[in-house]
Order: sequence, then structure tokens, then C-alpha cells
Amino acid sequence: MSPEEPQTEIARLIAEIERHNRLYYDQAEPEISDAEYDALFRRLESLEAEYPLFADPNSPTRRVGGSPSEGFEQVRHPVPMLSIDDLFEIPADELDRREARTGRRPLKERELVEFYSRLQKGLGRERVPVTIEPKIDGVAVSLVYRGGRLDYAATRGDGRTGDVITANVRTIRSVPLSLPESAGAPDTLEIRGEIFMTGAGFAKLNEERDEAGLATFANPRNATAGTLKMLDSREVGKRPLDFIAHGMGLVEGGEIATITDFHALLDRIGIRKNEPLVLAETLEEVLAAVRRLDEVRHDLPHATDGAVIKVIDREAQEQLGYTSRAPRWAAAYKYPPEQKETTLLDITVQVGRTGKLTPVAELAPVFVSGTTVRRATLHNESFIHERGIGIGDVVLIQKAGEIIPEVIRVVSKKEGGEPYSLSARLGGVCPVCAGPIECRETVSGSKAESRGVTTHFCVNFECAAQVASRIRQFVSRKALDIEGIGSIVAEKLVERELIRSPLDLFEIPGGTLAALNLGTEENPRIFGEKNAAKIVRTRERAAKEMPLSRWLFAMGISQVGESAARELARLHRNFGELARSGILAELRTLKTGESKEKNPLLAPYEIASEVGPVAAASVLDFFQSPAGLAVLDRLAALGIDPQSDHYAPIPAENAAGPGKALAGKTFVITGTLSAARDVIAARILEAGGKVSGSVSKNTDYLLAGEGGGSKRDKALSLGVAVIDEAELDALLSGASAPPEES
Repeated sequence: MSPEEPQTEIARLIAEIERHNRLYYDQAEPEISDAEYDALFRRLESLEAEYPLFADPNSPTRRVGGSPSEGFEQVRHPVPMLSIDDLFEIPADELDRREARTGRRPLKERELVEFYSRLQKGLGRERVPVTIEPKIDGVAVSLVYRGGRLDYAATRGDGRTGDVITANVRTIRSVPLSLPESAGAPDTLEIRGEIFMTGAGFAKLNEERDEAGLATFANPRNATAGTLKMLDSREVGKRPLDFIAHGMGLVEGGEIATITDFHALLDRIGIRKNEPLVLAETLEEVLAAVRRLDEVRHDLPHATDGAVIKVIDREAQEQLGYTSRAPRWAAAYKYPPEQKETTLLDITVQVGRTGKLTPVAELAPVFVSGTTVRRATLHNESFIHERGIGIGDVVLIQKAGEIIPEVIRVVSKKEGGEPYSLSARLGGVCPVCAGPIECRETVSGSKAESRGVTTHFCVNFECAAQVASRIRQFVSRKALDIEGIGSIVAEKLVERELIRSPLDLFEIPGGTLAALNLGTEENPRIFGEKNAAKIVRTRERAAKEMPLSRWLFAMGISQVGESAARELARLHRNFGELARSGILAELRTLKTGESKEKNPLLAPYEIASEVGPVAAASVLDFFQSPAGLAVLDRLAALGIDPQSDHYAPIPAENAAGPGKALAGKTFVITGTLSAARDVIAARILEAGGKVSGSVSKNTDYLLAGEGGGSKRDKALSLGVAVIDEAELDALLSGASAPPEES
């Protein structure tokens, strides 16, 4: 290299690694694999060692983890929470090259041998007792107990300062909130470990997100990181998080001399330790344990990507000391991801329970990371096009997080292969019901790294693949509130072919419902007359009394959530008006960012942001499609004609009066409040106000509870008044509005 080249390359690598650090740690949206990141990191380390003059004191090789997150309180770790250095296995192709060059085949664990040699030299003895345990692919956290009670939990952050995530960690059942007095725990005990998701829990979470039309997570670690950044601990509690301890920090009012003593304490206080755990005292035993762990780790319920080696004795740890970013007495031996080549035989399409069409790679069977892989998700059409994947190609696959099969890249293209088109392959119709397919463009990634994503959905309300999911939305409390129908009942009704559409619920006889078997033929579990009567009673109430907004939300129309449904019902009297709506026809013609007020036909109306051009087009397309027309015909045949209970398309018609203290005012609700949001929203709506899902310049008030987060920040930036529940009560009673700066 010329004198300028190493300096330029070091600067480039630092910038690139910092970018990937932000994507991985702060946004949980990595673009490259761990192996690719490790290669960049090692390249930077090598150049900094060779050219120390150009080494940056703020290099990522000298720092730990990511920066603390906005929205969380920060805490300084009582003992720095450092990372550990990685040791890498020499890849097989590199071993082949070295053997060809020298005539000798080096040991693939050479870096591990060198690490153990440094331990021997640093302690001045041949035998150095160490532990070997799996490296869990999760998020590092610290649990601090004082007086036997959980004081706080924090992320690693930058190693010195982390985010306080106590409320989120309290939702994890494997984390005790208090320690048994009989355990003999120190007065102050800092336990360090990993929060993670099991493979089964991760797969179920991704399935649920996929069905809901949400972006799926790349691997369990990203899902875990994203969950812990959530400000609403109630939502965190719905995620399948788990915790395993692997180390300790601050200890006061007691003594823990060795790692073995620490593990015994974990057993007494009921916190799970990292297993399998192997003790070794010689290099040969260490190598054998690391190789054995690579064989058995695929049977663990969670993702692993290496083996952690630690010196047992704490005095020996202190003697060996630390670098600026890692202890010298511990290291992580990284197993290379097992990748295999295979042929992509076909691309089939699955229809999810929300209508999302997911392309699936049908592969020539290949054994990877402990199991035979025959299929791998291809996510969406954009994923296929970005990687240039085609039928007949030879592709490289691996398991994301050692769990979920994924296609990494194309190794060789099939001659004469054509670009894949999901719509063309299916003939433009759903493979299950032959209903229409809707193509949706969404944006994925951070603002800086955003990219367009093309996904396809079946929009037929009566598609058989979606019936169970549609029913759950249809009968939910915020929709038609039909009691007695949960997930199991909905699935059994579909499985036993008793209904093919949610509207069939209004015609199925009560006796048939009562006789429904929720179990198996061998172990029947009959639904019963009492439960059936509950469904019959509440479905009749829904047919006669539920307003248009609830029916709209029940339909599950694309782009129509609870707030949009209420706004549509304010602008229209019934389904008939919606199906031929002039307001929606004009709205759909607006260009992005174009003001509604500039259209003379829309000027008289005050229309909330939830109903824009995209939502308008979605509603009209639904009611004008064969599937939508069939729904209208079916409702007419059933004698169901829901009416708006708050029709007021022009503001003047919603003038203030008795019981209308909030007329013309738009509210956004955020944070944790004294009651559920829908309860508080109902109070606002009853008083003539409107409730929106997002803050904009048209918002009058942000009602903020604990943990308001980004909505509070946006409201303040736009000059929107931020109020609490006491101030809302004052408004409801007719008092004057609070000052803008509140």
C-alpha cells in the first residue's frame, strides 16, 4: 500500500462498520450477516495493528455495543459491561490453500490455541481451569438486585452506560422479581445474561406478523432487540422473551470466588444458567469441548453462534486483566455459519390468514445445521428481484440464527431463466379462492436506508384461507363484539366446514353451534348450549344495533383501521353510500402531499388524515370488486343495513351544543393512561371530538400518559397542545383549553 491507502481504507472501514453497528444495535435491521460483519471487523483490526499511526482512538474496535436509545432513562454500570473478543475458525477453503502452499494442514482452531496459550503465559502455569458454554445469540442485559429485590435492569449500551428497561424485563417470567431469603444471595448482586427468543417462539411471532401484514424479523436476535426498545411494556409482555444468566458484575455484602460458586448461587435463587456447561483444565480438553458443543448446539431451543471460554477463578481473572473493550480471561470462539448449495426446484405461493401471498422456495433436499431443508421463505417479490432468484438456479442457503432456512444468494443462474413475477405466475388471482390480488408498495428500513417493498394480498373477504383470521377480527370487541368465539372456536368452525365466510355466523343454527366439537374424535369437547346461546344473542345484537363504523372495522378492509372506520362512518350514512362515494372518488385522485382544500368538491368537508388517497382507493376497490359486491348482496339478503351513529360530513353540522364540548377538536392518544385507550376515545367521541392515530398539524390535542415517546416529541415540534387526563376532564366539562405550551 502507498502511505495514503491504509489511512483511507481504515477510515472507510470505520464508517462502514459504524453504519452496520447502527443498523444492528440501534435499529435491529441488519443488512449483512454476522460472518460478513466479522470479516470487516477483522480487516480493520489487522490494518490498525499494521499501521498504528492511522488508528483512530474512537474506532469501533475499541468500543462496545451501540449507543443508548432515546426514550429510555440511562444508568451507568457499576462495573463496565464489556464485550468479549472473538476467535474465529479458519474456513475449509483457506485450510486447503494453506495446505497446498506449505504441505501442512493447520489446525482450524488455531486462534483458540493461541488464546489458551496466552492464558497459560499470563498466569504462569500449564493447567488453566476454564468453562465452555454456548454463546447465546441474544441481547446482553444486567439485572441488579439489592436486598433480594430487582432494583433495575439495563442493556449493555456502550459498555459504560445502558438503557433502563426494568418495566420490559419484569414481563419476562424467567426473571425473578425477588430472590428467596434462604438462597444466601449477596446484599447487592449484579447478574448478567442474555435475553433471547426460542426458535419456536420466534417462528410463531414472525408468522403472526406476516399474517398481520407487518415486516418480519430477520432472526431471533433482531426480534429481541426490537422488542426491548418498545416503550409499552404491555406489548413487550406479548412477545416470547426468555432469559439465561452467564456472568456477574458488582457483588457487595457477600463473596463469590469462582464461576462454579456463581452457578451454584443461580441454582439456589432460581435463575437459569447457561447450559451445557463443561469444565476443562487442558488445551486438549478445551478443543474437545468446543468441538462437541458444535455438534449438540443445534438441539438447543435457542440460537447460538459460538462457544464462550472463561477462566473460572476470579483472582486469576483479575490477574489477567482487561483491554479497553474486553477481558483478557474470556473469549468467544465463533462457529462459521453452515452454508450449503442446492437447486431451487420451484417457487410456490402460500396464502396467509390475512391474505398475504408469500413465495416459498421449493429446494432439492439438503442437510444444514442439523436438519434436512426442503423449503425456505422468499418473503415477497422484492426479495426475489433484489437477489436475482429464479427457478432452476443453484442457490446458497443457511439458517438465520441457526433456525430459519433462508436463501443467501444465487450461485449460478439457469440458462434461459426468466425473471419471476408472482402475479403472472398465478394469473392475477389467489391460488386458494381465485379472488383478485392486490399489489401493495410499502417502505422498509430506517429513514436513511429506506427501500420499496412489493407484497401481494388476496382481498377477497370470503377467501377460504383467511376465514379463521377474518372471523377473529369480525367478532372482536372493537368490531362486532360477538361473544364466545375465540381462536379455537373460529378454527374449528372452518376446519369442520361449518362456515366459509364470517357472514355465515349469522345463519349457522344454534343447535349446530352447541354440538360443535372443539376436541378430537377420540377426546371430544363439546361447545355446549350455554356458549352457543351467547353467540346467538350477541350476533343478533350486532345485526340490529352495531353502527356502521364497527361493521367497517369488522370487514378488515386494507388501510381501514379503527380510526379510519370512524371517519368513514362520519362521512357516510351506510354501506350503499360508501360503495358509490363521491368523496372517496375525489380523494383517490389527490396526489401525494396535495391538499384536500384545493379540490372544490372536497373543500366543504373536514376529513381526517386517516382517510387519504390510499385508503379511499382501497375502500372503493373493495366495494366495487366482485368480492365486495357479493358482500353487499349477502348483507341485503340477511337484512343487515348498518347505519352511521355520528354522521356529520360538514363541520357546521357538528356544531357545539349540549354534550358536544369537544366538537370539531381532533385528539391523539398515547402512553399509559388510567383506562384503556378505546374507553377514553369513546368519551372524546361522545363529546363530539375526533380521535386520530397519528399527530399532524391538524391535531388539536395530544392526550399523553406515561411513556408518550415520539408522539409527544412530534406534538411539541408542531405546537400541538399536550394534555393529561385531568386537563381532558376539564375540557369535557366545558372549561377553557389549556395553554399551547402545556
